[in-house]
Amino acid sequence: MDLVEKDLKYIWHPCSQMKDYEELPPIIVDRARGIYLYDTEGNRYADVVSSWWCNLLGHCNERVNNAVKTQIDKLEHVIFANFSHKPAITLCEKLSNVVPKGLTKFFFTDNGSSAIEAAMKMSFQYHYQTGNPQKKKFMALSDAYHGETLGALAVGGESMYSEIYKPILMDIIRIDGPDCYRCKYGKCRESCSAECFEPVEKAFNDYGEEVCSFIIEPLVQGAAGMKIYPPVYLKKLRECCDNQNVHLIADEIAVGYGRTGKMFACDHAGISPDIMCLSKGLTGGYMPMALAITTDEVYSAFYDDYNKGKAFMHSHTYCGNPLACSAAIEVLNTMEDEKIIEKANKNSIYFNELIKQTLGDYKFVGDIRNIGLINAIELVKNRETKESFDSKDRIGYQIYKEALKMGVVLRPLGDVIYFNPPLTITREDIDFVVDVCDKSIRKILG
Repeated sequence: MDLVEKDLKYIWHPCSQMKDYEELPPIIVDRARGIYLYDTEGNRYADVVSSWWCNLLGHCNERVNNAVKTQIDKLEHVIFANFSHKPAITLCEKLSNVVPKGLTKFFFTDNGSSAIEAAMKMSFQYHYQTGNPQKKKFMALSDAYHGETLGALAVGGESMYSEIYKPILMDIIRIDGPDCYRCKYGKCRESCSAECFEPVEKAFNDYGEEVCSFIIEPLVQGAAGMKIYPPVYLKKLRECCDNQNVHLIADEIAVGYGRTGKMFACDHAGISPDIMCLSKGLTGGYMPMALAITTDEVYSAFYDDYNKGKAFMHSHTYCGNPLACSAAIEVLNTMEDEKIIEKANKNSIYFNELIKQTLGDYKFVGDIRNIGLINAIELVKNRETKESFDSKDRIGYQIYKEALKMGVVLRPLGDVIYFNPPLTITREDIDFVVDVCDKSIRKILG
């Protein structure tokens, strides 16, 4: 029995209809280097989705590799309650110099969804312990994605992931999110004043007294199809939250660490959240780890004598794992030493211009949007009316399969084809992946 047969015999893959694997079997990856994956058959694939947006500096980055190798001979893991270690302390000290102002306390979890859960619990418990027990509801946007544990799934707004579980999810105050491509106000993304913020203001007027926090993906709603909205939206949200004593939770799991052209997406708006969640790029895609970072004010509400019952009794076995912390430290060192974001920003201009030159006039391309190295191509049936293709046609999936044949991983979001590559992608790589994307789209759509 070969590896593909064994995989299909034993493994249930995430976010997959396993019946699809009868037609497109799993690709067994043998090794990786830079932006490329190499399978056991000798084929090469450009990983321009960063293996679910986490690979930041390329696969098998020598500096991160060596950091993990060095650490594993010292300490692989230790209970993080009443014990600590140098890698965790060093990581938090370094991060304290780059996170938005006011974020000072670092709570470790072991994945993004868990960081969201921790942030939600922090917010609720803070209000409960500071004389506002009525503040127990959460606000979130439509089409949001925040993870797949039950709390994170509840605040998410993508029905593909949450619809079947609604009977067991908490009620969320759901607000229509920004959609710049199909703007109801007829504005353009680059020059609007976030007129679409009006539903948020109404929701705060109606429910502000009972809301503990508003959770948001800053600037980019990823799973919604890389929907990109302007920084002024975040500025208005920060002001509303301040006025109503509501925590702003920034889910920077997918958009942090230079993905948007700045270290954090909140930096574009010049705002600081009350709680910020990080994962994915945090360790460069090497090790599962996440953080919920908060303020002294939030932290202080939990600080008291043990018998007062105010402690944050939330834990994960692998909190503060030394191997993951060592990888995360070296990611920060590399980004600083090699000016990763500055170089990526120069390439991002070239990347977006090339996509527009190649596909901008194609009749099935409705919108090309970008921020940093993130580029999204929304395919539509009718460019004039912005009518989408029938989801049953699975146009994006057909294009994905075609691109694989030519050596590029273009895993779509519905009919949105996107690039979210490692920040180290070169212009030669960019030329190659855009060419394959163009050929794949035209092969499927004609």
